[in-house]
Amino acid sequence: MPALTSDIAKFVASISADAVPERCNFGARIGMLDCVGTMIAGANEEAVRLVAQIVPAYTGNDGAPEIPGGRNLSAPDAALVNGVAAHVLDYDDVGMDGHPSAALTPAILAEGWTLGSSGEEALAAYVAGYEVWALLQELEPGALHERGFHPTAIWGTLSAAAACARLNRLNAEETTNAIAIAASLAAGTVANFGTMTKSLHAGRTAQSGVLAARLAKSGFTASPDVLEHRAGFMHSHSASGNPAVTRGDWGLGSNWRLEKMGINIKRYPMCYATHRSIDAVLDLAAEHDLDPNSVDEIHVRIGDAQDLMLRNREPKTALEAKFSIEFAVASALVARKVGLKELDDGFVRRNDIIETMRKVKRSVTGERMADMPPFAPDDRVSIRLKSGAEIKHEPVVRPKGHWQKPLTEAELREKFLDCTESRLGRKQAGALFEKLNNLEDVASLRELPLVKI
Repeated sequence: MPALTSDIAKFVASISADAVPERCNFGARIGMLDCVGTMIAGANEEAVRLVAQIVPAYTGNDGAPEIPGGRNLSAPDAALVNGVAAHVLDYDDVGMDGHPSAALTPAILAEGWTLGSSGEEALAAYVAGYEVWALLQELEPGALHERGFHPTAIWGTLSAAAACARLNRLNAEETTNAIAIAASLAAGTVANFGTMTKSLHAGRTAQSGVLAARLAKSGFTASPDVLEHRAGFMHSHSASGNPAVTRGDWGLGSNWRLEKMGINIKRYPMCYATHRSIDAVLDLAAEHDLDPNSVDEIHVRIGDAQDLMLRNREPKTALEAKFSIEFAVASALVARKVGLKELDDGFVRRNDIIETMRKVKRSVTGERMADMPPFAPDDRVSIRLKSGAEIKHEPVVRPKGHWQKPLTEAELREKFLDCTESRLGRKQAGALFEKLNNLEDVASLRELPLVKI
C-alpha cells in the first residue's frame, strides 16, 4: 500500500519557498490578508470574549499577541482565540468545502510570531497546509458535511499541523508524527452551525495544529500510517466508505492544487451556501427597483447539501441568520445589502425582515458541482410579484469573489478597511493592508502592525 501519511510528510518537510508557483503565493497572500481583516472585525464578539476569558496571559518572551488587543498569550492559546475571531462572523474565505484561511492563518501567525518567521516562510507554510487539505479532500469521493463533519475542523486540523511543521522546519519523521497527532485532535460537527461553537471549530483547529507540531518537535510519537490504515483517519471520516488511500501518485509538488482551486473571498458575512442567491437577489432588486411590499413570493433553488447547512428557516439571532437562506434573501431585498451592519439581532427581528423571510420558498436539487461537491451546479432565483408578473435571474454558477471571478485589489482593500478601521484607525489599518499585501517582503512576522498602537 502507498504510504500516504509519510509521503505527505516528506512533501511538507521538503517544500521550498522558491519552488512555490507565484499563483500559489498570491492565493496564500490574499487568504492571509483577508483572514486578518475578519479576525480583527470579529475580535469583540461575545464568543471571542468568552474564549479569551479562560485563556491566561503568558509571561514568557516566546508568546504571540491576541489580535488586535495585544495581550501576550502562548502560541497555542493565541491560535485558539484569534482563530475563533477569524471565523466568528463567517466572513472569512472559503475553499475545499471549508474555510482554509481561518484554520491556517491564526496558527501560522501565532507560531510564526514566536519563531520570528519571515513572510516568505509564512506563505510557504500556508501553501503546504493547503496542499495537504486539498489532497485529502480529493481522495474522499463523498462530502464530509453529509456525514455531519465540518471540513474546516477535520481536514483543517491536519492542514494546520502541516503548516506549523513547515514553520518549525521539522524533518519528515517529525512531520509524520505531527500529522498523525493532529489526526486524533480533529473534531467538529455540522449540527453546531449557527452557534458559537462553529467558530470554536476554527480556533481549536488552529490551536491543534500548533500543539501537534510542538509535540512532534519534542519527540512525541504517533502512528506513521494514521491516514491510510483501515482503522485510520480517512476511513473513519469517510462519507463514501471508499477513500482512495491506495491510489498513489499524489502529485504533491507537481500538481499544485492551490494554483488551480484557489481562495474564494467572501463578499457577505454569511454561510457561503447563500452567496450566489444573494448576488441574484441584489441584481434583481437593483434592475427592477423592487419594493419589498410588491413581492408575493421568492423562490430559491439550491443544492440538497446547501439546504442541510442552511438549517435556520426562522432565525431569531444574527448567529442563526448566518445559516438562513430566508434571511439572506430578505436582507438583500429589503436593505439592498447583506453586510456586517445587517448581521445584528435587532435587524434580524425587524418586522419587515420577518415578513419578507416568510415569502421565501426553497426547493432543492441533488445535482452537484464538480469542483465544489456540497453545492448545486448553480443557484436559481425567481420572484413573483403581487401583480402576477414573474422575474427570473439567470442561474448563478460563481459568486463574486470566487477564484474564477475575483475581487479587485481595490475591492479587497475596501473590505479589509471596513473590517479593521474601527479597531485600528485608518492609518494603521492601511499600513497593515500594505504589509500583508506584500507579505513576501516582510523579514519577520513581528513587523506586522497587528496590535493597536
